[in-house]
Amino acid sequence: MQALLAFSRCVDWCTERIGRSVYWLLLAAVLISTANAIVRYAFDISSNAYLEAQWYLFSVVFMLGAGYVFLHDQHVRIDAISSHLSRRTQVWIDVVGIVIFLLPLCGFLVWTSLPSVMLAFETQEVSANPGGLIRWPMYALVPVGFTLLALQALSELFKRLAFLAGKGPDPHAKPEKTDEEMLLEQLRLETEAKEARRVAAAAAAAASASAQGGKP
Repeated sequence: MQALLAFSRCVDWCTERIGRSVYWLLLAAVLISTANAIVRYAFDISSNAYLEAQWYLFSVVFMLGAGYVFLHDQHVRIDAISSHLSRRTQVWIDVVGIVIFLLPLCGFLVWTSLPSVMLAFETQEVSANPGGLIRWPMYALVPVGFTLLALQALSELFKRLAFLAGKGPDPHAKPEKTDEEMLLEQLRLETEAKEARRVAAAAAAAASASAQGGKP
């Protein structure tokens, strides 16, 4: 079991790094979209490459970020049902879902997508739109993305089996605050401290003015 948990920690570390890297591509997609709109309306210049680049970047985030979402337990759940079940029952449902549905689905999609990727690579397939981009990197996202998701699924499976065996923490336990949440909390505290100092200074100034006004 310790070897499986070591494998799980390694996969989690890789998934975290990949997820934190690819979500910056959303910013890139927004910037490309903004620049494309400005150039199109201001200079009447446009290119299908810019439009497809936005789709490609979103595809990268979607395919390579699925494992990251799974790692942080942010996929949609039917809470109206699962919230009334015990922890062990919830974990058993996860185990059955991963083994019977998720892992076979990932394997099937990886296997069936490889011929399309190879054909697109060999023919150097390009978008049918004028000025469009090459296609095989996007096709390659399917086997790569589902391979990463399958690895994360194995990691989650091992963590849940460890919990059921009494050798691991609760996989549904609320995680600690993220860096972003800690930063927001720090900013909130600093804002409250500044407001408290401002109110105290205003009160002191009012008291001083009142004292001076009361002198004969």
